Order: sequence, then C-alpha cells, then structure tokens
Amino acid sequence: MAQTVVLGVGGGIAAYKAAALCSLLTKRGYSVEVLMTANATRFIQPLTFQSLSKHPVIVDTMNEPAPQEIAHIAIADRADLFVVAPATANLIGKLANGIADDMVSTTALAVTAPMLIAPAMNVHMLAHPAVQMNLEVLRARGAVIVDPGSGPLACGYTGKGRLAEPEDIADVIAALLARKVDLQGRSVVVTAGPTVEDIDPVRFLSNRSSGKMGYALAEAALLRGATVTLIHGPTSLAPVVGVKMVPVRSTEDMLGAVQAAVSAADVLISAAAPADFRPRERLEHKWKKSGGTPTLELEPTPDVLGTVAANKTANQVFVGFAAETRQALEYGRDKLVRKNLDLVVVNNVLESDAGFGVDTNRVTLVGRDEADEMLPLLPKHEVANRILDKVVDFFNQANEQP
Repeated sequence: MAQTVVLGVGGGIAAYKAAALCSLLTKRGYSVEVLMTANATRFIQPLTFQSLSKHPVIVDTMNEPAPQEIAHIAIADRADLFVVAPATANLIGKLANGIADDMVSTTALAVTAPMLIAPAMNVHMLAHPAVQMNLEVLRARGAVIVDPGSGPLACGYTGKGRLAEPEDIADVIAALLARKVDLQGRSVVVTAGPTVEDIDPVRFLSNRSSGKMGYALAEAALLRGATVTLIHGPTSLAPVVGVKMVPVRSTEDMLGAVQAAVSAADVLISAAAPADFRPRERLEHKWKKSGGTPTLELEPTPDVLGTVAANKTANQVFVGFAAETRQALEYGRDKLVRKNLDLVVVNNVLESDAGFGVDTNRVTLVGRDEADEMLPLLPKHEVANRILDKVVDFFNQANEQP
C-alpha cells in the first residue's frame, strides 16, 4: 500500500514549485493529498494539483467532500508525512502558535505523523526574529525544516529565501519515509558541544565546538528507534524533542554525567569536544588590568572517554571522535586502540566546510577489523546515519557469532 504524503500549499509565488513536487512524489509511488490555503489558489489553481495527484483538493474547511467523514481529521489520520511547501511566514506563524483558520493549519493540528516544512519568502522576512523564533519552535517539536536556497527572489532581492528545489524536498521526504528503526530497544548516550573551564567569574577556557554533530547523532538515533540521552556542554542549539537532555558545563561535570548514564547504555558516542586543560586555581573575583598580567597555570582535565571506556563491556559499542589539524588518521588510529573503542570518526577541523560550527562534515571512519571508510562531504545528519549504520553492524555481527 502506498504511503500517504499530505501536501499543504501556502500562498506564495513558489506555489508553482509545489506542483512539481506533487508530480515527483506521485511518480515515486506515493499517494499525495493536497490542501491549499485560499491565498495559494491565487497563484495556482486547485485543478492543477487534482490532475497531478488524482485526489480532490480541499481549500475550505467547511467543504466536506465525503459526508461519512470529517475531512481534516480523516486526512490527518491517513498521513504518513505532513509536508508544507511553500511555507510562508504567515503559515509558519500559525503552525508554531497553534492557529487553525484554514485547511492547512487546521489539519496540521490533527496530524500525528512527522512534519516537514519548506519555507519560502523574502530574505528579510526569513531573517526576522519572529520567523526564526517560530521555526525554532517547530524544530523543537520535531519538525524537519528544509532550509530555503539562495538566489534571485520574485520580490527583486537576491538572497536566502527561495523554496528548496522540488527534487531536494522529494529526497528528504523519501529519506523520512524510509528511515530505519534498527536501534529499537537500544539505549544510546551521545555527548556534544564544548565544555567550559572558568578562569574567574567572567572569563573561561573553551573551544569552537558548536555541538551540531552530536545533536545530529542524537536526533538520528531517536528516529531509528533508540532511547537517547544527550549530554551537552553550553550550545545555542534547540533541544532535541524526545531526547533526554543533560546540560553540563565543565569537563568534570561531563565525566560525572557520562559515568551516570553509560552503565545502562548499549552505545556511547562521544562527539563532544571537552576542554583538555583548566586553570589550576580559579580566581574568586574578576582579574583587573590594574593588577598586572596574571600568570595562568594549567592542569589537564579528566579524560572523559578514556575513563569510561576503561569499564566498557563486551556488549557495548563505543564511538569516539578525533578532531585534528594534522596527521588526523594517525592520531585517530592511536585513539581507537589506546581507548579501547570500536570506531573513531576522524576529521580535519582546518577544513572550512567540515570543521566546527558548519552543517557539513567530511570524515573517515576508522575501525579495528576493516579498511578505513572515507566519506565525501555530507550534511551532518547524513554523517550521523553513516556512523549509526556502523553501530548497527557491530550488533549484527555480535548476534551472528556462535
């Protein structure tokens, strides 16, 4: 039986691209049911979507084509995925704040399936704090946001705001609908972000880790059925809905949190970048320039991964990261053996598109019993799934042993 994609079309010039998306999804074998806002019909006629989807298109919430059912409830129940494309600023605001005054937003409140939102609007509207806040609210609820592309916009501006290409949206839809649940019943602990070591009440030592890779791993593990604990240092990222979030500050804090969580875990993925050094003594008050130049004496912080890996059991899978600036593979292989790990993810943080704070990564997966696997530049959520594929392989191999 074909999976059902409910496509909500907002009232923007990019609505014509939604017709191309509808066509692509139908050709790929999905059943597509289209809902439109009234303003969307000013850009493209419902008959276009009806011809492409072979289903009635509903605009008015008071239009009930089948007397035996309530349309917005029945459609919501049939949805395997709810897609809003294009999502205007107005429609995003409604979805974030639970406003239901048209067929798209009303059905959205009744949907229990995952939601994908593809924004499209003027570059300044997209950057407005209200729109960004609404998108963060939707992300926090678990919605997948397909970021708009950059280029010439219908309003005459050039910048970020044009609807992602239909082929790209269709690929994300396919990935969401085909996602694996091969970690069902597994407990996964992920560490993410930097740690902070205080010098005085206003200054600290830290690093440039954003936490994006760890958060991507936590989200991917959750989608694959795992129970996930995310132990994270200070980041600006929205919480991952459905994941147990454990905030920490110092490396010592992170070690304690990991030790508390890992004994009951099947998997530990150490994607955090804990600070390696801390001041030997923390100043009680802010150091003033008038006091001269201070001498900062450092000492090593605890080795979080090394400490917990020393007690690793045969049934657990431990994954480490090696973020290096030179001899990355050599250091990664050393870390694999020295810390008794099953896999090390190696990358060179000097690469501008694969270091800290970006949405992509270029890594090499270093294991014990097989050749290194070099991955091309990929979005971090895809890198996360490649890592989890390896984790699942470890469990499968263990089950096959006599």
